[in-house]
Amino acid sequence: MPPDRNDRSANDQDSSEDDANARQVGKDDLGNHDAGGLDSAQADVPGQEDAQAESLSKQDMGLGQSAMASAEPLGFKQAAEKVKTFPQTSGVYLMKDAAGVVIYVGKAKNLRSRAGSYFLKAAAEDQRTANWVPEIADIDYLDCESEVDALLMESRLIKDIQPKHNKELKDDKSFPYLMITTREEFPRVELTREPPSKGVKLYGPFPSAGALRGAIQVLQRIFRFRTCSLDISESDERWKWFRPCLLASINQCTAPCNLRINKEDYRKDIRRLMTFMEGGKKRLLSEMNGEMQAASKAMDFERAAILRDEIKMLERLEERGELDTHAQPEVFYIDPKKGLAGLRKVLELPETPRIIEGVDIAHLGGGETVASLVQFIDGLPFKPGYRRFRIQDVDGIDDYRSIYEAVSRRFRRLSDEGDAFPDILLIDGGKGQLNAAMAAFRDQEISPPTVISLAKRDEEIFRPGVAEPIVLSRNAFGLRLLQYVRDESHRFAQHYHHILRSKSTFQR
Repeated sequence: MPPDRNDRSANDQDSSEDDANARQVGKDDLGNHDAGGLDSAQADVPGQEDAQAESLSKQDMGLGQSAMASAEPLGFKQAAEKVKTFPQTSGVYLMKDAAGVVIYVGKAKNLRSRAGSYFLKAAAEDQRTANWVPEIADIDYLDCESEVDALLMESRLIKDIQPKHNKELKDDKSFPYLMITTREEFPRVELTREPPSKGVKLYGPFPSAGALRGAIQVLQRIFRFRTCSLDISESDERWKWFRPCLLASINQCTAPCNLRINKEDYRKDIRRLMTFMEGGKKRLLSEMNGEMQAASKAMDFERAAILRDEIKMLERLEERGELDTHAQPEVFYIDPKKGLAGLRKVLELPETPRIIEGVDIAHLGGGETVASLVQFIDGLPFKPGYRRFRIQDVDGIDDYRSIYEAVSRRFRRLSDEGDAFPDILLIDGGKGQLNAAMAAFRDQEISPPTVISLAKRDEEIFRPGVAEPIVLSRNAFGLRLLQYVRDESHRFAQHYHHILRSKSTFQR
């Protein structure tokens, strides 16, 4: 049954089908290997038997432009020259030793730049690469349509070939997988480092948790799957009154928690995602185009429009930017889960918060005053939820009135559109800034979420109607999380302010 409160989802690519170049890997190389997905029973042993891997790795990969190259090893200097002919597009590069054995596989958004970096002096001095870079005698590449494709192709090749210098990825079970549950009515998608033994479909492992998080966010915009842990049942009509999370509001989830999509249609989207993950992008696009035409002939124009938009996003996947722009940070000086648990305790909240929004103001001499709003989900920055406000109704320097305007505009819109509020709203400042925010809720006649402010000088936490601030240890996880939100909102406000200043200077 639905929980008593809103459980909001958190955001914790497609590998193109092998094109003409990729097919040169050949049936003898990759044709008998798993395309990228594996049942959970295989999770502990990513890849094939050692004998198979050794046999595969010794074969000439013949990828991309290198298919015309000599079978003889080129030597380090010749490989360095060869990489200068690589395209400046996304793909996967394969390093070989003098025997022609693949010793390392990596992905790149720019093949020439990334692969070329291994032939620079820095690579020979870096402790992570210095011991094996001299072994490089040849290098090949495989074109991919986008960085997302390259990420998935890299994972599959490492699992199949098991290069010796990707050994950490092959053996270390702490590396991340993309997991799709298979025994739930509405399967969910998430990143996991500890996959369960059954009831899931796994893809990976992946070298970078940050890149995988970015990939999940990109793919969620297309396939709109859920990432929450709700136990949703289509037969329980009480879900019809459950309030969806923010991901539904920004069209990144079809909101099965509100029964806005039936089980069959949702599972169809998940099957599409699986097809995509397993390298069937071209087949998937063909199927979706057929469905779009059928929906149009049946005069189901709403469905046809949805399919049209999804097809466009798939076709333009390579234009979606660097994965790092979507990814959440991997390494923090805090533990997000402990930070959220600490905030629940010190703020005396009934449940552990999931969504925190932070507001900050930036100005220079009263000109071009701007406000920023950043959003964190489960202790991680969620950049699609970031917002900027150009302050319109305030003359001169007045942080209080600027906060009042920003909070009024933000929550008036959320309230009018029926969207979910954050669990915590953090205001940068002291009592005055906090009172300005609370005045905005009062004048808008909106019931506020938990609202607090963080004063920078002594890092005191102020609450409405409470005279004494909360003073936490400087090492407290809860304080560190609030500082992170506060500092990120300040950075985002300053960035927007500089953009406006630059535009103003240019216009003059």
